Amino acid sequence: MQVKNQILSGALRPGDALPSMRLLARQLHISVITTRRAYSDLESEGFLETVAGKGCFVAAQDVESIRAEQRRRVEELLCRTVEQARQSGISVEELRGMLDRLCGGNT
Repeated sequence: MQVKNQILSGALRPGDALPSMRLLARQLHISVITTRRAYSDLESEGFLETVAGKGCFVAAQDVESIRAEQRRRVEELLCRTVEQARQSGISVEELRGMLDRLCGGNT
């Protein structure tokens, strides 16, 4: 998930090489199987591409697909927040006020 977040934030750019699965597993103190599965998942989602004999690289992505993914993630977080607010008896108006404060009044 950290690699995906770095790609979405622009910290990792298309064409950037990722550490080998073995090196990453060693650095994170996790199994190579876990890193292989994570890289495979990211590749199937279109975030990485594997070049035989060279390694894994950040795949070229169009800006709109990245923005769509970011919007999806924000909406998911907002859904959880709205549900928590409902359970806590917080009104829609209170939520809007909180959002306005958090955004500095620029909503």
